[in-house]
Amino acid sequence: MSPSPNSPRLAVVGNPGHRRVEMFTDAALAAGLAAPRVLAWRDVLCGGAEFEPGEIVRIESPGEDHEVDELLRGAGDPTRVEGTARWYARFTDAARAVAKAAHTTGAPLLDDPGELAVLFDKRLSHGVLDAAGVPVPYSPTSGPQAPPVRGWDDVRAALGAGGMHRAFVKLAHGSSASGVLAVEYAGPGRIRATTSVERAEDGSLFNSLRVRRYDTERDVAAILDALAPDGLHIERWLPKASQDKRAADLRVVVIDGRATHAVVRTSRSPMTNLHLGGVRGDLAAARATAEAAGVAWSTVLGTAERAAACFPDTLCVGVDLLPGTGWRQFAVGEVNAFGDLLPRLTGLPGSGAEGRDTYAAQIAAVVRTFGEGHHDAV
Repeated sequence: MSPSPNSPRLAVVGNPGHRRVEMFTDAALAAGLAAPRVLAWRDVLCGGAEFEPGEIVRIESPGEDHEVDELLRGAGDPTRVEGTARWYARFTDAARAVAKAAHTTGAPLLDDPGELAVLFDKRLSHGVLDAAGVPVPYSPTSGPQAPPVRGWDDVRAALGAGGMHRAFVKLAHGSSASGVLAVEYAGPGRIRATTSVERAEDGSLFNSLRVRRYDTERDVAAILDALAPDGLHIERWLPKASQDKRAADLRVVVIDGRATHAVVRTSRSPMTNLHLGGVRGDLAAARATAEAAGVAWSTVLGTAERAAACFPDTLCVGVDLLPGTGWRQFAVGEVNAFGDLLPRLTGLPGSGAEGRDTYAAQIAAVVRTFGEGHHDAV
């Protein structure tokens, strides 16, 4: 069946052939829309973007492409941890340029560049969430007025001043747990940091798929001193709930203001990211445990929706919820601009996305908003 000439027309700034672009394209075709026009990130970064009047523009993740990564970070080796400040500056500049080109031709955006700039700065996004009353871990680096972290000495001072013996130290512009250190500090010589960062003999830092531990202040200081020029964010390490004797958290996808998909992530390490050995847990069991502890499931999902509401001009975000011990309370760890890559996960009962993956649910939201002849921004 051919698409209706009045159906929404999509354009995606992404990496051609990447599974994100392919899954979004498949969802559009399944909904009877034309295949989105794909503008390659490498071309956009080198020569800009042009859009047709009325095209609905999706800004997709530029990740997992060596050439694009080199254009953004200039790090040479894509496994290097350093270079995120440069990545952030170039990515946000490019997103603003895409938005300007889209506005010039009247092409609505599904992702607001100003919100992307906040979402990709953990210090700024934490401040926005905190100011909105969304529960978040305590952070001495929250908001635009927080002092910069210049290295391990500043981290150590923040831990002492905040009474924190355990904290997560994160790259301000990092993603996928890159550069994250879960630090336990009980005074000089009594330290342990759990991280996926591998430190080479020459001091270079690399992302690893193996979680490792550093047990000397010298090693931890060397890593954080090397990362500090890219910007660091510190958060109190909240004791997490567990499932099957593994630390657990929730990734909740919120589309057009509504929580549509959720997955439990569990791990034997502090990082629950699936690429670092985390595994999907039992969502029904998590819900039952929370409700048995007196927390309504609607309250859990509502917390994610409140976080997403801080970014009203971004169609879809992935919210990381941190359940406290016993599943009795929940805080928001992060809000992810590109947190929708959850293959084979279908929508929550009652969400309106039943039977749909995250991409199909987003297409449905686009069709609802940009139906026949409708061209207002999300």
